[in-house]
Amino acid sequence: MSAEAANGEEAPVRVTEVAASEALSLLEGEGLDTDVAGLRLFVQQGGCAGLSYGMRFDDEPEPDDAVTEHHGLRIFVDPASQKYIGGSTLDYEAGLQAAGFHVENPNVVSECGCGESFRT
Repeated sequence: MSAEAANGEEAPVRVTEVAASEALSLLEGEGLDTDVAGLRLFVQQGGCAGLSYGMRFDDEPEPDDAVTEHHGLRIFVDPASQKYIGGSTLDYEAGLQAAGFHVENPNVVSECGCGESFRT
């Protein structure tokens, strides 16, 4: 089942229930209104492979953002980032050595050894 953007198109990213739950908990811990605020997922220049993912909480979306809701979490993606992460899934992984958000991106043709940057 895929989420839809506000304009009826398929959502640029999917979010697992675990990732949404973790992000909502963090949003609430920051005192943000989860009905308006959300998690911004973006792509920026950097890293040894050329591009890297970025995430931050925003109080509200920008006018040209794709805005979707997944398991109660609002996701904001700007138009420039959409072309790099379209079809991706945001997940949360917890392990013995580390825990954090991870983007599974079908557009990636190569990643650096640490998995922090990529090339499409």
